Amino acid sequence: MDDRFNTIAGWVLFAGIIALGFSILSSKYFHADSAERPEVLGYVIEGVVTEDTGAAAEMTMAEALNMDTPDALIAAGERVFAKCQACHTVDQGGANGIGPNLYATMGATIGNHSPGFAYSSALQGVGGVWDWETMNAWLKNPRGFADGTTMSFAGLNKIEDRAAVAMYLNSLGSNLEVPSYVADAAEEAVESEDVVDAAAEDVAEETAAE
Repeated sequence: MDDRFNTIAGWVLFAGIIALGFSILSSKYFHADSAERPEVLGYVIEGVVTEDTGAAAEMTMAEALNMDTPDALIAAGERVFAKCQACHTVDQGGANGIGPNLYATMGATIGNHSPGFAYSSALQGVGGVWDWETMNAWLKNPRGFADGTTMSFAGLNKIEDRAAVAMYLNSLGSNLEVPSYVADAAEEAVESEDVVDAAAEDVAEETAAE
């Protein structure tokens, strides 16, 4: 009886050792102990951004401010600003609410432009004025711009929306000069190439028609 028990126990122990060995080998082979992303994904999960997406970089604030006429951007900014009306007023002499009155904000000192409002020390400590770039950074990520701010708004993801809101605020008691935007040489080259290609196609079509 003891010999049979010892034999069974020996085989169970042997099987356990074999299983452990295969487990270690498989984890090494399939990198189960590594959190790094494989170089080539087996499949792509929709909505998950990979490192090499080839996505275009976000346009600059100057480009966004010049993508449409000032009046069109102001109108768009007013529509986007509807998200902010629960906390802010924008009329001249308007009362502060949960947030400060925002009339004449652009060009004003950050954290000090609306009398009587208790700004957070985080925002007051930023320094500077509300120009196009600081407003862009604030609207994109308030907590990233002033860590510790009491404003709970998460921010606007699209730079087009941020530019429109900044332009809208600039039309309310402020008059900062809108920065000009000139396409870089690469963009101009692409545009020129497109024009040349279009002209060549037109010539080819005319020749074929003759």
